[in-house]
Amino acid sequence: MSRLTREEVAHVAHLARLRLSEAELERFTEQLGRVLEHATDMNELDLEGVEPTAHPFGLINVVRADQVRASLSRDEVLAQAPDVKDGRFAVPRILGEAP
Repeated sequence: MSRLTREEVAHVAHLARLRLSEAELERFTEQLGRVLEHATDMNELDLEGVEPTAHPFGLINVVRADQVRASLSRDEVLAQAPDVKDGRFAVPRILGEAP
């Protein structure tokens, strides 16, 4: 794999709409180059017979069975709300404004 160039990092930064200083370009070129070298090293591993995994441990989600249960009525829920309008929760139009 060819070495990552400063121009390639500048191009990616431009695509991501990032403004990088000269010092940042130098630092990120070196750091990203090391990451890519490590990825290349990983490609050279012999993984014959190794199954792909998303996690190193065999995790199983533990969830309870879905059971239909009684819940609060609409009136009970709305009675606990700080402000109600037309049978719905009333909230400020813009975060931080009073209703």
